[in-house]
Amino acid sequence: MASEYSSQKMQDWTEKYRPQSLQEIVGNGPAVRQIVDWARSWRRGTPPLIFYGKPGIGKTSAAHALARDMGWEIVELNASDQRTKAIIERVAGTSSTTTSLSGAERKLIILDEADNLHGTADRGGARAIMEIIKNARQPIVLIANDIYGLAKEIKALGEPVLFRAIQARSMVPRLREICRDEGLACSPEALTGIAESAGGDMRSAVNMLYAAAIGREDVGEADVHTNQKDLRATIFDLIAAIFSGKPDADLIRLSRAVEDTPDTIVQWIEGNLHVLRDPERAARAYAAVSRADEWVGLTYRRQYYALWKYAGAMMTIGVKEAAGGAGIHERIMPPARWKRMSGARKQKAVRTSVMQKLSRKLDLPQHTIREEYLTLITLLVEERPLECVREIGLDADELNFFLHDKERVKTVMKALKDLQKAPKKKEEKPVEIEEVPLAEAPPVREERQTPRSQATLFDSF
Repeated sequence: MASEYSSQKMQDWTEKYRPQSLQEIVGNGPAVRQIVDWARSWRRGTPPLIFYGKPGIGKTSAAHALARDMGWEIVELNASDQRTKAIIERVAGTSSTTTSLSGAERKLIILDEADNLHGTADRGGARAIMEIIKNARQPIVLIANDIYGLAKEIKALGEPVLFRAIQARSMVPRLREICRDEGLACSPEALTGIAESAGGDMRSAVNMLYAAAIGREDVGEADVHTNQKDLRATIFDLIAAIFSGKPDADLIRLSRAVEDTPDTIVQWIEGNLHVLRDPERAARAYAAVSRADEWVGLTYRRQYYALWKYAGAMMTIGVKEAAGGAGIHERIMPPARWKRMSGARKQKAVRTSVMQKLSRKLDLPQHTIREEYLTLITLLVEERPLECVREIGLDADELNFFLHDKERVKTVMKALKDLQKAPKKKEEKPVEIEEVPLAEAPPVREERQTPRSQATLFDSF
């Protein structure tokens, strides 16, 4: 008889058994209580919540469960969407300031993978999110795997909610419930093995149970061992394991489990070698990283990717031996060169934007402005920054391109914002003037002059 667990009849259990209420969230009781208190007391001006923690532990599920519990409509943007400034403002921005069309009391704005705002596609997205948070009339939840990947300006506007890895003993009851609902017989040893192998990731535990059940009506411990999880690990797990002196086999397994390729991993390791205070140990670690980098280069030159395993072994085991199991007691940081490269790309983008705006304003080619007028315009902006910002349409970064003074830029932008918020004065009625006899009237000048109020700073160009 064909098993009822044939792959044709099975459906994705992670979606089928996704928590429908906050009460169904496995583990993370303190986080759930914090979320409930926030939702019940939410009012306009309440800071958004920032859910953060490793993948698969219930962050997105908790956000959706919260909306269902509160009867709120959901508006969601994630990394699969193109998250430019315009799109974020159109989707999340409009939703955050308008009421629900479905009759719900409120809308919950969910921005998933908020720590992945990068590159050209997401340019301006972080700034748009900040503006949405400041002007929101609806509750907002940001979700991130790595809170350090969020822009510090966004972190300052939100309230962090930490989701921790789920303990194996908390997973087992939930896995047992799924087995009961599916009519699947699963031994206690098998459930415990799945929970312990999941590494705190409930989603992976459900997927492991799903895989073990295919083609079977009974699942034993041996069946689970043949369907072990492809361990989900982050670069932070790998770096911590290297410096804490984990066994060689574990390091190799972790290096293959992370999503990053060896050419990226070696940069992460090199970027954190400063924690080694002993010069001799540091020298040995740098030598191992240097040798690994040679293997990476050889891989790309010869297009023979089997060589990557030598690079991985050298950078992980070599640095582990040099570190001596001392552990890492500082924040694990991305490579410093990435920050410098990001800054250079941002500066180039700002420079291009400034030139485009000046070209439109002055009706001149960009190369002409750059070669003949840029110095003069810079002096003009330094002398009268507020007027230039208004006429050219500069933002804070573009104004700083001319001033190189962030404090002054803040002052100017604040003055502009205050000016825009100030109510416009009603136009006064013109005062009636007695008619003057023609003989006594002053002579009329025939030359036309541009009224001062209509003249601009750039008319002379």
